[in-house]
Amino acid sequence: MGLKDWLAVSVPFADDPAIRRLRVGAPEWRRLAEDVAASGGRLLALWGQDATAGHPAVFAAYQTAAGLWVGELRRDVPEAPDDSYPGLQDLYPFAGRLQRAIRDLHGLRSSDPDDRPWLRHPAAQAYEFVRVEGDGVHEIPVGPVHAGIIEPGHFRFSVVGEKVLRLEARLGYTHKGIERRFADFGALDGCRLAARVSGDSAVAFSWAYCIALEAQWRVAIPRRAQWLRALALELERIANHLGDLGALGNDAGFAFGLAQFSRLKERVLRATESTLGQRYPMDWVVPGGVAHELPGAAATALDRCLADVVAESGVLRGIYDEHAGVRDRFAGTGAIAPELAARLGLAGLAGRASGQAHDLRIDLRYPPYEELRPAICGALSGDVAARVAVRFDELQESCRLVRRILAGLPSGDSRVAILPPSSDGFGIGAVEGWRGPVLVALATAAGGRIRRCHPHDPSWQNWPALEHAVIDNIVPDFPLINKSFNLSYSGHDL
Repeated sequence: MGLKDWLAVSVPFADDPAIRRLRVGAPEWRRLAEDVAASGGRLLALWGQDATAGHPAVFAAYQTAAGLWVGELRRDVPEAPDDSYPGLQDLYPFAGRLQRAIRDLHGLRSSDPDDRPWLRHPAAQAYEFVRVEGDGVHEIPVGPVHAGIIEPGHFRFSVVGEKVLRLEARLGYTHKGIERRFADFGALDGCRLAARVSGDSAVAFSWAYCIALEAQWRVAIPRRAQWLRALALELERIANHLGDLGALGNDAGFAFGLAQFSRLKERVLRATESTLGQRYPMDWVVPGGVAHELPGAAATALDRCLADVVAESGVLRGIYDEHAGVRDRFAGTGAIAPELAARLGLAGLAGRASGQAHDLRIDLRYPPYEELRPAICGALSGDVAARVAVRFDELQESCRLVRRILAGLPSGDSRVAILPPSSDGFGIGAVEGWRGPVLVALATAAGGRIRRCHPHDPSWQNWPALEHAVIDNIVPDFPLINKSFNLSYSGHDL
């Protein structure tokens, strides 16, 4: 079958032709994945559910030329002698870890050979890292407890001298039971938990959650609310890029960069608080629209702030580009070539720095981005320098978008009332967060109760790619390479 054949047997979600659902058996599950891969499509997320949400099943969300597709493989009746479902790791390498997490959470096992546990439930459990053998090879274990205020993760380096031969990361230390926790919330309140899945992506997760809810409940939000959501999402992107650009300068031994970008980020956070009510807008995006209207004077102050950020970040970019020490640390470090990036499914900002021109704001054209038409920012060298350059470009573009939103904000209501329907529902929401594509799959019951909710962070795609980026670099460059990806632990350790 080709994509056209699959399109013919798919069903649109909530009458939206851009998001389609396919219920398949085990053989079709594998063929669908193969056909999507052959057409250049991407796996966005992979998750499972058990009988508590209605029936055991495995789901896969794909981005295709025809839009977003969700494949569902029900596991009510075993279809293989060992009750495993066809694994996808050979087609999408990062799927292996998602499949291991599905087994830990739901007891549904794939046919792929790596069946090591992923989530660290028993504290004393041994974990078999992949060993590198040879003369002069030794291991350096780092973590799970780190020197900084970050969440736990264990990194096992296999090195010769200071040259890295292999890195294997083990995460899952802070498994929080978030998917199950959603079932304790009413659907109208679940956006608050979604916003706290990964605090630096609060707007992206809460917006994706609300898209999933509004789609299955057939709710059309006001145009003004769509623009206000985009304003918050771009402010979230700006703040994170400013923070990362400062931290990357500091990791290259250029403390001046950290001081200047920290100052700019603080200005943006204060302007965000004045405009949206919170420095990190965890409660701004709500079902039906946004939490409240913009204060009158705050918008003018925010516009002035961003005009200054555009000017000052342009000057700082010139300083970064001309500083010999910074250039030496950035250029060629932690490179992932476009061919490898495509094979690994490298997503979001890191993917665009390695020639993967994917951005859901452009690819799916969800409101209001079909009107705002953001420019895609990218590079080809795939090294730290490229990831820094993409951040600078996206910073400028997001400032432009926010200033355009402020200048052309539509009139009308910013929120509509929502009433739960009298039937069960299932919806998908996808938003391009600052780190990459964020996806939320939401199943609700009649009356507005959540049956299950799965939030997916793009760090699932990019942690394995980070392991490749470090190969053939020296151990002291790992902090710099790691920061250039800046992946989420919390969004990964659900």
